[in-house]
Amino acid sequence: MSPTQIPSASPLLGKRDFLWLHLRELPYFRALLRAVEARFYQDLHLPRPVLDIGCGDGHFASVTFAEPLDVGLDPDPGVLPLARNYGGYRWVLRGYGNALPFGSASFASAVSNSVLEHIPDVDGVLQEVARVLRPGAPFIFCVPNHRFTRSLSVARFLDRLGWHGLAEAYRRFFNRISRHYHCDDVPRWDERLRAAGFALERYWHYFSPEALACLEWGHYFGLPAWVARKLTGRWILAPTTWNLSLTRRVVQPYYDQRAICDDGVYTFYVARRV
Repeated sequence: MSPTQIPSASPLLGKRDFLWLHLRELPYFRALLRAVEARFYQDLHLPRPVLDIGCGDGHFASVTFAEPLDVGLDPDPGVLPLARNYGGYRWVLRGYGNALPFGSASFASAVSNSVLEHIPDVDGVLQEVARVLRPGAPFIFCVPNHRFTRSLSVARFLDRLGWHGLAEAYRRFFNRISRHYHCDDVPRWDERLRAAGFALERYWHYFSPEALACLEWGHYFGLPAWVARKLTGRWILAPTTWNLSLTRRVVQPYYDQRAICDDGVYTFYVARRV
């Protein structure tokens, strides 16, 4: 079956207040993106056992899924205790995506939420994921696409001024601080997936350029949260409604807008092990 795109007029909506669940724990720009992504999983079936590649601190899984996923894996030993404490996984292990510590055909599904773009050897990761999945198992992931850097608000402003060299320099800078190695279009990801033994079933673009501007500027306005994290280990010192009411008012319109859009700067993929 050839890949199909979900119509942009049919957003998938979850019943939980994912925006609040993320705002009380994360800087607002990360909270907005993760909240949008969390809604998509509500209508997706993940057969067990489930592997999460790049689980991070485990917060996303703990608020997105009704029950703990089976295994969360991440190479960073510093985040593994947090992932265990959040309770989003039955087991949390340290490991690398291109050398998964599991036998072949061990899992019935796998997810990787906004992780693959950060991995230089992404082809090796896809091959390993295919190896540990059973035939017919779904692999669900999301990544920034080829519109990400071209849609950055500062770069677009510099382009309008005719300062194209500065605009491109800013795009490279923002990609670097975002630790992005891969911001590619659907044909490129389809090529990678087929080479690894997957069939791309469907995909959709999400997160509008306007929402990206909110995320982009959050990297700068979120400096106090970064300082708080360094000093206390927490992004949000007072996760209360009164403290976060203004923040929520700013980001709520972007959360409420149609998440799936043709000009979205991220893409959500549903592939299946052949």
